[in-house]
Amino acid sequence: MSQRDPLKTIPPGIIDVPVTPFTTANEIDVDKFARVIEFLLRHNASSLCVNLHLAESLNLTLDERKLLAKTAVEVTAKKVPVIVHVSTPGTDQAIDLARHAERIGADCITAIAPYYWKPSQDALYEHFCAIISATDLPFIAYSSPTIMDGIGIAPETLVRLMERFPQFIGLKEASHNWEKYLELGRAARKVRPDFGLFVGTEWMIPCLTLGGTACMSVFGGIVPHFVRSLYEATTSGRLKEALELQYKFSELYQIAKAEYPAPTKAMWEIMGRPVGAPRLPNRMLTDERKKEIKSTLETLGVFDTEPHGW
Repeated sequence: MSQRDPLKTIPPGIIDVPVTPFTTANEIDVDKFARVIEFLLRHNASSLCVNLHLAESLNLTLDERKLLAKTAVEVTAKKVPVIVHVSTPGTDQAIDLARHAERIGADCITAIAPYYWKPSQDALYEHFCAIISATDLPFIAYSSPTIMDGIGIAPETLVRLMERFPQFIGLKEASHNWEKYLELGRAARKVRPDFGLFVGTEWMIPCLTLGGTACMSVFGGIVPHFVRSLYEATTSGRLKEALELQYKFSELYQIAKAEYPAPTKAMWEIMGRPVGAPRLPNRMLTDERKKEIKSTLETLGVFDTEPHGW
């Protein structure tokens, strides 16, 4: 193990998730990706998580994922921690991405249970053990039983991993099942009271008031002022104010869910920060649908109160 304190790797706050810009030739636009990173840094990201599903990781080659991770580390230049998502269906591929993340100077790695396969909890434990053991980097597990991996991490598996690996610092639990979230948090805190816990997207009231330590943001590059306001209202205990903002987020989230992640790229464009089309099988939204989304942003009062352009 290195001399770093793994538990201090990811500070409380907003973990921003960059999208992946593509050129009209369907290649990664590295220069535009650097602008995405710089924009998020200017708007107070506490850390970054690159190559998540919002970034279309499933449609990227391993070499493309390595390129994006390296670019993020270089552009960020240690201003904030960089978490690299290394999930793949195969353990060996995930290990390859994890070792690359360590070589380029990333601060942390995260991985979900393998896609498509439905390993037992014992097999899942071995999968995570292999990834964690491959580097000295802090590790965040990612559980999404209703959306991505189909199985999720059982509390018993979580505890086994925590007891074996001090560098296992946190869990992203993305089922949006708050009973499951609480049970995982309860099990983790018995082992390590400062274990990190958070959900995907800006469900900040349930996430942060039920023991969460950070928020992983989908909309930080679209409406950063709104995201920051929701976070600050929640963490300061102004829950009546936070609830009104949470309702607004819920409406934004319903827009983003259909044909995800194409609507998020459309919203980047609507706010004056075009990042290209998504990769097939995801398709660019029609102009008519973009007009509907812009109208919703106006109705919610976020179109005119957020930054436009880069």
